[in-house]
Amino acid sequence: MQAIYEGKAKRLWTTEDPHTLRMEFKNDATAFNGEKKASFEDKGRLNNAISTLIYQYLEEVGVPTHFVRKIDDTNVEVRKVEILMVEVIVRNVSAGSFSKRTGMPEGKDFSQPIIEFSYKSDELGDPLINDDYIREMGLASVEDMAHLRKSALKVNEILIALFADVGLRLVDFKLEFGRLASDPSKIVLADEISPDGCRLWDLKTGEKMDKDRFRRDLGNVMDAYREVLARLQARISE
Repeated sequence: MQAIYEGKAKRLWTTEDPHTLRMEFKNDATAFNGEKKASFEDKGRLNNAISTLIYQYLEEVGVPTHFVRKIDDTNVEVRKVEILMVEVIVRNVSAGSFSKRTGMPEGKDFSQPIIEFSYKSDELGDPLINDDYIREMGLASVEDMAHLRKSALKVNEILIALFADVGLRLVDFKLEFGRLASDPSKIVLADEISPDGCRLWDLKTGEKMDKDRFRRDLGNVMDAYREVLARLQARISE
């Protein structure tokens, strides 16, 4: 195996199958476009376990993803994709950068989900872009964008219900999509879904159960991740 990519929280390795990769979850944590960094023991295992449960669940309810199987505590096998450079952000509740940009207080439910797009570029700080930007930058076609919107809203509907079942409020989250190397005509959900990329608040207490605990120096970061995993395991294994 050969390492072909290393990001802030994961590494990708080749396998004997040219259409399959090994994705490794790291213990590293970053925030504010990499300005804040730390490492948490067990983070890779927890994110791998949470993302695996969610991707398996999504596959079972008809959402195509790159997930193939879990290999071990920190590694999964995934189908090779060419990642679209458009990151999709789904917002159900005002929070984070949305509140900072608009002045809307955190915690306000939206009448319907808000979809945002950002350009995947660490160098530029993943700036927000719109459909016109995407068209002129040649990042995706009109048909691709319609697919991303439809898929993101479907995933949002599924995850709102799933997290509500375990006492969590899905505030917002980000998604990445990619074209299958084995069939570029097919775009599937890729990367991960974990507390690193979701805002999850306890429905009863409002306690933050996600990476905001790291961003805001709230402490007990991994305890929150463990609690999310335990709740999902209890729900999905029913």
